[in-house]
Amino acid sequence: MSENFTVVTAPYVELTITSNISPITSIKRFPKDLTIADLKMKLILLTGATMNMKLHLYQAKKSICSMDEDSSLLGSYPVEDGYILHVTDDSVTPVDYVECDVENRYQMSETEYAKKSDNFRAYKEKNLKNLSELKNKENLKQHEDKEKEEEKLTESFKIGDRCKAEVKNQPPRTGTIKYLGLTDFQPGHWVGIQYDEPVGKNDGSVKGKRYFECLMKYGGFVRPSSVTVGYFPEPDDIDEF
Repeated sequence: MSENFTVVTAPYVELTITSNISPITSIKRFPKDLTIADLKMKLILLTGATMNMKLHLYQAKKSICSMDEDSSLLGSYPVEDGYILHVTDDSVTPVDYVECDVENRYQMSETEYAKKSDNFRAYKEKNLKNLSELKNKENLKQHEDKEKEEEKLTESFKIGDRCKAEVKNQPPRTGTIKYLGLTDFQPGHWVGIQYDEPVGKNDGSVKGKRYFECLMKYGGFVRPSSVTVGYFPEPDDIDEF
């Protein structure tokens, strides 16, 4: 007899951070749903490395794996509490941390910082722009795919078909299809319906343009995906049984 088990892992992992830049180590907790790119942003502040850094995971002295896929989640790697996350960045000169005069120590000016192409701010701005462009492309693709589906549904309907309209947050309404196609009031494909009851919003016209004829409040337009064509008797027909 088999038993079902659910494996639940902790949402955070505690790692020891080391680097080839300085001898200083630190122990930090990170959420496992953090992307490697976001993890690198945090490690910039901890180690002084740039976004060119390479990450490698160790268990004591045992090598576990490299973590070089920026879009992957930290939790997708075999990370465990107590593991060592080593940061390597050959573009940064290693330094020895010694006591110094805080007031007289070197500080990079805003102009110098802005000139560095690999600084944190430049990386963040670039990635935010890339993410925004990617999201816009994905949204456009999703919109185009949805509209193609709506068009296919429209082509499967016929004027005069009995139908039921089911729109979110509204009760189902039955009626007869009176219009199919594009409109001037909204982009995309629409189904014009003459409802059996005065549950609509118009008389078959919108913004001065008429698409079909019906009594006021008996007309409405819905997206094809909200329409089901089938046997939906008119109220008078039901009374005859």
